[in-house]
Amino acid sequence: MISKSIKTVALCSIVLFSSCKEDTKETEQPMAENVLLEEWKGPYQGVPAFDKMTVADIKPAMETAMTKNLEEIDAIANNTEAPTFENTIVAMESAGKDLNRVFAYYGILSSNMSSPEFRDVQAELAPKLSEFNSKISQNEKLFQRVKAVYEASQETPLEPQAQRVVELTYKGFEMNGANLDAEKKKRYAEINKELSSLYNKFANNVLHDEENYVTYLTKDQLGGLADGFIKSAAKIATDKGEDGKYAIVNTRSSMDPFLKYSTERKLRKQVWENYYSRGDNGDEYDNNQLIAEILKLRKERVGLMGYDNYAEWRLQDRMAKTPENAMNLMLEVWPAAIARVKEEVADMQAVADELGDDITIEPWDYRYYAEKVRKKKYDLDSDEVKQYLQLDKLTEAMFFVAGELFNYNFTPITDGSVPVFHEDVKVWQVTDKDSGKNIGLWYLDPFAREGKRSGAWATTYRSSTSFEGETNVLASNNSNFVKPAPGEAVLVSWDDANTFFHEFGHALHFFAADVKYPTLQGGVRDYTEFQSQLLERWLSTDEVINKYLVHYKTGESIPAELVAKIKKASTFNQGFGTTEYLASALIDMKLHLADPTNIDIDNFERETLDELGMPKELPMRHRTPHFGHVFSGEGYATAYYGYMWADVLTSDASEAFKEAEGGFYDKEVANKLVKYLFAPRNAMDPAEAYRNFRGRDAKIEALMRDRGFPVTK
Repeated sequence: MISKSIKTVALCSIVLFSSCKEDTKETEQPMAENVLLEEWKGPYQGVPAFDKMTVADIKPAMETAMTKNLEEIDAIANNTEAPTFENTIVAMESAGKDLNRVFAYYGILSSNMSSPEFRDVQAELAPKLSEFNSKISQNEKLFQRVKAVYEASQETPLEPQAQRVVELTYKGFEMNGANLDAEKKKRYAEINKELSSLYNKFANNVLHDEENYVTYLTKDQLGGLADGFIKSAAKIATDKGEDGKYAIVNTRSSMDPFLKYSTERKLRKQVWENYYSRGDNGDEYDNNQLIAEILKLRKERVGLMGYDNYAEWRLQDRMAKTPENAMNLMLEVWPAAIARVKEEVADMQAVADELGDDITIEPWDYRYYAEKVRKKKYDLDSDEVKQYLQLDKLTEAMFFVAGELFNYNFTPITDGSVPVFHEDVKVWQVTDKDSGKNIGLWYLDPFAREGKRSGAWATTYRSSTSFEGETNVLASNNSNFVKPAPGEAVLVSWDDANTFFHEFGHALHFFAADVKYPTLQGGVRDYTEFQSQLLERWLSTDEVINKYLVHYKTGESIPAELVAKIKKASTFNQGFGTTEYLASALIDMKLHLADPTNIDIDNFERETLDELGMPKELPMRHRTPHFGHVFSGEGYATAYYGYMWADVLTSDASEAFKEAEGGFYDKEVANKLVKYLFAPRNAMDPAEAYRNFRGRDAKIEALMRDRGFPVTK
C-alpha cells in the first residue's frame, strides 16, 4: 500500500543543514513571548507545546528562527581558522535548533490543522523560506570550507559516519548549484523562489477541491453501504449543516468504500469524478497551468548545472542512479500488470452480465464489481473481514510486532503531561522492554477532518542523534480514517490495515535509528519506503491474526476458514493495484523527461497513457492535477517509482523470513533486520546495507511471485 510522505518533511528537505521541525504564529511580539521559539519543556527530554500554538505566532517565529540560523551559518563561513570537520561540518549539524522547533509546529498547521488563515501565512512564507535556503546553499565561503573538508577526507578518511556526513553535505551543495557562477546562482535562487510559491498554491488548490466537493445522499440512496459508514456519513453531514443527509467527502477514505459498496451507479460516477477531478476543474483552483510552469522551471534550473533533464539530476543520488534504470524496472512489471487488469475486467463483466446489469465496466464500477468477483471466486466478503479489523486492536497488534522485533514496549500517556494539538491525538511512551530506557514518544492522529490533508503519513518532531548527547525520538503517525459515530468501533478495510502497518514501519525506522548526526537521518527516497512496506507483512502473520483480529461485537477470533480465504485471495486485484500505481509513476518520470515547452498537461497525460496501453477501466492512482507527491514539493518528483523499487527489496527480504526457521519472528533474522535495515538510516549506502542483511542484491523475481505475476527469468 502506498503512503504519502508528510509535506513538512518535503519542506524540511529544502533546509539543507537542519534536521527539521515545525511551527506557526503571526502578530509581532517579543521573542521571549513566542512559544514556538521556546525550548521544549516537560518530561521526555521536553515536548512541543502543541496546546499553545497559534497561527498568529508562525510568521514572526519563522522569521526570527531563519535570521538566527543565518547568523550561525555566517559565523561558520567566516571562521578564520582552517576548515575542519569539527568547526565546519559539526558546527553546521548543530545549527538551526530554533528553526527545527518552529518547523515542528508549522508541519502540524500545514498538514493536520490547516485553515484559510494559515494558508495565507504559508503563501507569504514560501518565498521567504526559499530565499533562506538559497542564502545557505549559495554561501560561497561556506561551500569552500565544506569543499576543503571534503577534499581532505578523500585523502585521509574519517570514521564512517563522519565520512558519510561530509560526503552527503558536499553532494548537497553540489546538487544545489554551489559550483555555478554568480549569474547562474542568482537565476537558480530566483527559480527556487518561484517554485516554492507554485508548490504552495498547488497543494492549497487540491485541499480546496477536497473540502468543497461533497456528495450528499438522502435516505433512499444508501443501498449497499455498511451501517457504521452510514452513521459516520450522517454525522459528517450534520457537522456541515446538512442534518438528515449523509455526506461523502472528497477524500480516499470516504470515496473508496462508497465506490466499493454503493448500489447507486450514478452516484458512484459522481463521487468518482469529484475525486479524480481534484485540481482539474477548469476554474481558479485548476492546477494544469501550474504544473506546466513547474516543469519548465525545474528543467531550466537543472540545465544551469548542465543536466539534460530533471530526472537525470534527481536520480544521481538514489538507488536507481539513472532514469533508465527506474524506467526499466517499471516497464518490466507493466505488461504483466495490464494483462492482469484485462483478466480482472473480464471476470467483473461476467459477474455483471450474470446479475442482469446492462452495463459495460467503467472506472466507477471497478471496485464495486471487484468485490462481487472476490465474493464469487474466493467466497470472501471485504465487509465481513472488516468486522475483525478494529483500529484499537490493530494498534495493539503493531505494538506486539514492535515488541517481538525491536524489543519495544508502548505505554499510553493519559496524565496530560504531553500536550496534543487535537483531542483525537493519543500519545504513547516507547521504552526498551529489558532496560526500561526511554526510546521516545509515539503520537497517533487517526481521523479525517476539515483542514487535514488526505492520505496517511509519518513524521518526526525530534529525531535520534548522539553527537551532542543522546536524544530520544518524537514520532507521529497520521491517518484519515472516517471518525465513527459516538460509541461505534472504528472498523477499517484490509488495505487500510496494511497502510496503518506501513506508516508504523516509518515510525519504527525513526525509533530504531542509531546515527550520530542529523544529516544521517535523511533517507534515499527509493529505499526509505522499503522498511515500511516490509512491516506490512506482519499483519498477515498467524500471531497477529489469531490474537488481534477479533469481532468488534462478540470478541470472537476471526474464523480459520475466513483467514484461509484472505490468504488464498492475497494476489486478488493485483492488476488494479499495480497498474493504478505504475501509471502514476510512469507519468511522473515521463513528464520530467519530456520537453516542457508549450506542454499541455491534460493532453500529455491522456496521450502517454494511450501509448502505454493503459486500460480504460481504471485511472492513475494520482492523476497529474492532484499529484501532490510530485508537484506540492520535490520529495517524490521523478521518484514515485521508488515504491516499486522498494517493493522489490520488500518481496526479497520477506522471502528471507519465510526461509528462516522461526518465520517472520525468527530472532536471528530479526536482529539483522534491525541492525542493517533500520538502525543505519542514511549512515551507509543502502545497497551495501541490504547486502549485509541478505548476503546478495535483491531480485525482481520475488516481486513477481508476490503479486502472482508470471516469472519469466
